[in-house]
Amino acid sequence: MPFAGHGAVQAQEGRAQAAPGPVADADERTRDRVLSAVLEHGPVSAAELGDMLGFTPAAVRRHLDHLSRAGVIEVKKVARPGAGAGRPARRYVLSSEGQSSLGNDYLDIAARALQQLQKVAGQDAVRAFAVERFADMERRYAPEIDKAGPDIADRAKALADALSRDKFVASAASIEAKAPLPAALSSVQLCQGHCPIQQLAARFPVFCDVETEVFSRLVGVDVRRLSTLARGGHVCTTHIPTGRLSAQGPTRPSAAPAGLDEVTNHLQERP
Repeated sequence: MPFAGHGAVQAQEGRAQAAPGPVADADERTRDRVLSAVLEHGPVSAAELGDMLGFTPAAVRRHLDHLSRAGVIEVKKVARPGAGAGRPARRYVLSSEGQSSLGNDYLDIAARALQQLQKVAGQDAVRAFAVERFADMERRYAPEIDKAGPDIADRAKALADALSRDKFVASAASIEAKAPLPAALSSVQLCQGHCPIQQLAARFPVFCDVETEVFSRLVGVDVRRLSTLARGGHVCTTHIPTGRLSAQGPTRPSAAPAGLDEVTNHLQERP
């Protein structure tokens, strides 16, 4: 599938550095294919890209290094399942700079549509749109998370697994409170290393707010968003307290409780 990334990569490096000729043109076309695959399948490993595109590991890494130096892709490090304290796996995604350089017509159209919706129908209409978008996530995740049982840490891990399958590059790290701190301060830090609507959420933080509310209902306790990619954080981080009572089954109301739209969970906070 052709991809219009050629000009963006050249713009990052400077045209003077690229010598014309068949080899240079072939390299650029190959990088466009790699960039297109990262955009479509990221977060994705170098090995997975090689299998998709039919490249040797050395060849695909050479092009990934080139694209990384150009600033249009970046590496997300992900804990390996069952790997204990081993080195995290490297996964490639399009960077914010890459998204801006290449342009994202879908997000631009969506942002313009939401701006018009807000202008015509108000902020409540934008929130209703965000609620509808995340309702599908909640419906899909709920049965799996309920199978994890009432333990909040187990539910948080199940949520991280579900998010990772949807390409959010999620992980759940338990933080046990040590004496003299009370055990009630124990928590799980849920981190998401990738967000497919990051640029849209930067313009409309209500998407982060609604996602946080969904997480709270899924794990069965009140959670707090500490940072988001949309607000410039390295990852989206959600604080999930585990030192309280286990979840008795999450409540999933059809509408958000009154007053929640007055709280912006996307802002960075201290737990």
